[in-house]
Amino acid sequence: MTRTTADSSVSEHPPETGEALQLAGRFPEAEAEYQARLSANPDDARTLSNYGGLLCSLGAFEPALQKLIRAVTLDPKLADAWSNLGNALQSLQRHDEAITAYSNCLRLNPGQALALSNLGVALDCRGQHELALKFHNAAVSLAPENAESHTNHAISLLASGNYKDGFEEYEWRWKTRTTKWHGIEGPLWNGEAFPDKTLLIHTEGGFGDMLQFARFLPLVAERGGHVIVRMRPELHTLLSHSFPALTFVTENDPIPPHDLQCPILSLPRALGITLDTLPSPQGFLHPDPEKVRFWAERLTQDTPGQRPLRIGLVWAGAPHREIREAEIADRRRSTTLATLAPLVRSAPEAVFYSLQIGEQAFQAKTPPIGMRLIDHTADLHDFEDTAALIANLDLVIAVDTSTAHVAAGLGKPVWLLSRYDQCWRWLSGRTDSPWYDTVKIYQQDRPLDWSGPLARMTHDLQLFAQNHTPPS
Repeated sequence: MTRTTADSSVSEHPPETGEALQLAGRFPEAEAEYQARLSANPDDARTLSNYGGLLCSLGAFEPALQKLIRAVTLDPKLADAWSNLGNALQSLQRHDEAITAYSNCLRLNPGQALALSNLGVALDCRGQHELALKFHNAAVSLAPENAESHTNHAISLLASGNYKDGFEEYEWRWKTRTTKWHGIEGPLWNGEAFPDKTLLIHTEGGFGDMLQFARFLPLVAERGGHVIVRMRPELHTLLSHSFPALTFVTENDPIPPHDLQCPILSLPRALGITLDTLPSPQGFLHPDPEKVRFWAERLTQDTPGQRPLRIGLVWAGAPHREIREAEIADRRRSTTLATLAPLVRSAPEAVFYSLQIGEQAFQAKTPPIGMRLIDHTADLHDFEDTAALIANLDLVIAVDTSTAHVAAGLGKPVWLLSRYDQCWRWLSGRTDSPWYDTVKIYQQDRPLDWSGPLARMTHDLQLFAQNHTPPS
């Protein structure tokens, strides 16, 4: 689930002007129109504001910031410019300044629904959910059909632990520009009993979402007839072994006949889940025992004659470039292998295992000085292979990505490196998780700064290593 900043404020848009082109999504034409206008009149504050908003939509936040600072300097009473400036600052993780910019907008125009919603998002990023919800409520009241405002409201509710209202509000996500409609036909399942019917549960979000929410599948099966789960092929063997009583198909297969359908992220709403009724926090994933034994022998061969502390590492997520907000969030959640170098001092005898796949896996070839890092990822072909390897580790240290959910779903200790504006699922102000008994959260104290979490983690790892007793 990706928290979004509501669209930029655009004003004065007769047909075929830059503003109209921008609102129509014709960004290159709009940009050319703005540039021509500013070439003729570089002090046009309104055009600077609208162009800055367009640059934010394109992900060019630093250039947008320059345009927007100039806009509010030229015309401090231009409310839309302050709102757009807040968006640029928010995207650059300058939350305090963004809050000031949105507040300036609202002093000039108290009914600016976009600024109200985005101010709520900025406050959420600082963990001030109680105050944020006041602005989300106001934004939804002023613009009741704005799906982005509803979705931002939903994520604020979820981050504060109000799952009943949060998951209900989150159904608005299907009307936002960042959530692609799943294309599965059929009535939405709302939690009712369904004897003699077939319910199709299907993928939504990334691998981590599917893994985290798979825990609800047995509860669904208790309410009805036939349950079919459709997911990406990489998850098929792990989920099939973990929930053998259910039927699984992949997205490469034809959509099976069904009477009802439900995206997996809608299951908590249908089941009436609250923070106190989350199932299986102790773990719920069960890889093939034969694969677990295979990796046990493989890891024994890595260190013949000894059984050192084994620690898995994941330092980056997947970029998800198809969704701008997700790609930007990935930059904030990801780090580098070099950032994890201090861990070696805390556990010098440990053997580290790379669990990193994707674009940043190459970093495993040049580990930090002193880090004994073994990389078997070339032999990990799906999530069950990953789970079987992790089953033989003692600890997994990971950024907020799918491998963390695999390890926690197995009941393995997981130390999670979490960005400052952390995902709603880890709640606010907590170092533990009601979703997973074995997760410990190390959240950034300042945006984009991993020094605080690493300092706490290295201290804890020293104690963990001292108390580690190799399994017999």
